[in-house]
Amino acid sequence: MADATPTIAERLDRLPASQYIWSLVVLLSFGAFFEIYDIYLSAPLSLGLLAAGIFHSGKAGLFGLTDQASFIAVTFAGLWLGALAFSAVADRLGRRPIFTVALLWYALATCVMAFQSSAIGIDVWRFVASVGVGVELVAIDCYLAELAPKALRGRAFAVSASIQFLSTPLLAVLAWRLIPGDHFGVAGWRWLALLPAIAAAGVWQVRRSLPESPRWLAEHGRVPEADRIVTMMEAKIATETGRPLPTSPPVHVGSTAEPGGGRGPRASALSPAPSTPSGSPSPVNGGGSPVSLLRPPYRKRTLTLIVFHVFQTLGYYGFANWLPTLLVSQGVKLSTSLGYGVAVALVPPAAPLVFLLIADRFERKWLIVAGALIAAVFGLAMTGMTERSNLLVFTVIGMAVAAGSSLMSLAYHAYQSELFPTAIRARAVGFVYSFSRLSAVLSSYLIAWTLAGFGGPGVFVLVAGAMVLVAAVIAVAGPQTRGLALEDI
Repeated sequence: MADATPTIAERLDRLPASQYIWSLVVLLSFGAFFEIYDIYLSAPLSLGLLAAGIFHSGKAGLFGLTDQASFIAVTFAGLWLGALAFSAVADRLGRRPIFTVALLWYALATCVMAFQSSAIGIDVWRFVASVGVGVELVAIDCYLAELAPKALRGRAFAVSASIQFLSTPLLAVLAWRLIPGDHFGVAGWRWLALLPAIAAAGVWQVRRSLPESPRWLAEHGRVPEADRIVTMMEAKIATETGRPLPTSPPVHVGSTAEPGGGRGPRASALSPAPSTPSGSPSPVNGGGSPVSLLRPPYRKRTLTLIVFHVFQTLGYYGFANWLPTLLVSQGVKLSTSLGYGVAVALVPPAAPLVFLLIADRFERKWLIVAGALIAAVFGLAMTGMTERSNLLVFTVIGMAVAAGSSLMSLAYHAYQSELFPTAIRARAVGFVYSFSRLSAVLSSYLIAWTLAGFGGPGVFVLVAGAMVLVAAVIAVAGPQTRGLALEDI
């Protein structure tokens, strides 16, 4: 007779929405707040460095292109290296320590960058900082997917995205007020770069409040430790709600996503506490080594996400990192462009709160498709905008682009974290995610070349086309995940 004791995964998935669960989401989002700040820093910081005479535009920059292209390229080169080379460490050492180390790494390197006075020095330290960011984002996505109960995963990523993207209006306001010019004898762009030092001050407090992922612990044979953490979570939530916890939901073998990818509900170390001694190795996909991502049953979803990331980066960051420069190229004044950026920057933190209503009601792949198409359609409408364009219409169109990008982003961060097993989740997410970073390195030069040859309208057509391709590949090849346990997907 089969053991009816709930597994670690089943006990986590039965947890109801509660203040404690949402507090964990908020704490995890603290780290990602500064990562999003760093990524969006590229556009205003580039303008500040150009105004300060440290960066050069046109053929005076590196490789005969504007220095902004090199700055964005080294940013994403660091993100690529962090995601590809170091994310697997989170599978070996755990989600919690990597979350801490990567955040400190990034914060310190960004502060060093703030004291550089040459384009080369800035690019070098930007690269070092971005390696930490690349590791951090992968660790946070995996951490969040494993802690959130299956019925709340979409909403957990939506709340996290809202908190993370609070950094964008903060950055936009600071850039608007600080660039160009000096403040207390220090250039405005340096103040922008120094803000992440705040991250280092609070990271240890955040770390003390976060438990290690019970799923990761169980998968690595540390089931008694996982049991203690889940028992603590259950006790906190039962006390908070004043009601007994619901009975464990059934875990269905297989899924509608792809044939051959399911495991039985107790086929891994995500099992009852007595079944595996602490410290013993756990089975990973039935063997001692992780499954190859390019062999069935994971080949199709790996290749789908690689293609997705190559094109979503061109579309997403084409709008996000180049929009102020593109508007200036179409005759919009720098001050107007930065001020408009403040209005558009209010969308990323606000939109996910609206998307809370649908995050767990609709299949995630279709949310990705819808977001990409919204960004593409309204992105094309940005062509031809000038200083004389209707400011209200101009702003509404820009906010629609940001809303579409936001929907796509929060949906795919949850989606890619769901598609691989716990034992190799960070390695797999880092691998597919690294292609977005590699794409960003190349696309920064592609956009610079397109801007030089075809102007702002040419760039808008390029990035909108990339978003259409994103929608097509996910619609055709993306598996379904809504409402399924991670172990079933």
